[in-house]
Amino acid sequence: MQTIKGPSLHLAQFSDDVFPFNSLEAIAGWAAENGFRALQIPAWDKRLFDVNLAAENQQYCDEITDMLARYGLVISELTTHIFGQLMAVHPSYDALCDSFAPPHLHGKPEARTAWAKQQLLAAVSASSRLGLTEMGTFSGSLAWPYVFPFPQRPAGLVETAFDELARRWLPILDACEEQGVNLCYEIHPGEDLHDGISFEMFLQRTGHHPRCKILFDPSHFVLQQLNYLDFLDIYRDHIGMFHVKDAEFNPTGRQGMYGGYQSWADRAGRFRSTGDGQVDFRAIFSRLTQNGYAGWAALEWECCLKNKDDGAREGAAFIRDHIIPVTDKIFDDFAAAPVSQSQIDRLLGITTTEAEHHG
Repeated sequence: MQTIKGPSLHLAQFSDDVFPFNSLEAIAGWAAENGFRALQIPAWDKRLFDVNLAAENQQYCDEITDMLARYGLVISELTTHIFGQLMAVHPSYDALCDSFAPPHLHGKPEARTAWAKQQLLAAVSASSRLGLTEMGTFSGSLAWPYVFPFPQRPAGLVETAFDELARRWLPILDACEEQGVNLCYEIHPGEDLHDGISFEMFLQRTGHHPRCKILFDPSHFVLQQLNYLDFLDIYRDHIGMFHVKDAEFNPTGRQGMYGGYQSWADRAGRFRSTGDGQVDFRAIFSRLTQNGYAGWAALEWECCLKNKDDGAREGAAFIRDHIIPVTDKIFDDFAAAPVSQSQIDRLLGITTTEAEHHG
């Protein structure tokens, strides 16, 4: 067992065009004042980080590391969710996903995917230069529009989608192997990898690639009513990242998990600021600690009610309070007494002849 590291802060929901959220140094000072020890940096946000420069320039990476150290911070991981989403876009989402790519790629799905692949490869190299071992991402969505089987899915549709998904990702996973970086797919509704079974389908098609890992975020399990504690045990060897994000699910006689097309505030399942929802974080931190998770606990703040400043401040304290410093002793060691093998034999009623036979 190892003590979980934290708290880290995922910056995707905090970066903005206004101070102190408009530059990495300014947001670092703000995060340190709010009790964070690390930052999880979205590799797509050029206000904070130039992923292409970081992939090629060690001096740039060292300058970032040194600057953060002045605030008592480190980088916990890079995230590449926007790039990952563009690796596999179903045509029905083309117009919506165009905004994730540069304007000259709008309306050009194949060129957009090629660009996303190069950005991911740059992020892998940048992670390596920064001394990071985990990187978060989304899988993208080829089969998601067909998640509910009506009209019934044609035979082979899901299998073909996952074959293609693995084909697109294998070069990235191979680059991760070369650079010593684990690629952690966030298990997330809207993505083809949205639960344990879909992750297994993908993992099998990658040949059980050693760099194919999981970013665990329990909020998405609450919204789809999946047992997140069982998940932690089943996939204990694959969990490389952890988002601390809360949620609640309050079904009524009028709506359930699909939400009736309502806004976040009016859905039965909705994200809440950490500690305000239904996620059993004490059980999660206990299970992760027991299972030997050695990574960071990173706050991902999303809430339909509370403001982000209070959410961040409270979230940092929440994570600190839930981290379990691992013991180096057994609690009943005080009553232990030295016992020889011969005494053990006598306690069990084993005779000298039997002990010699078994020895």
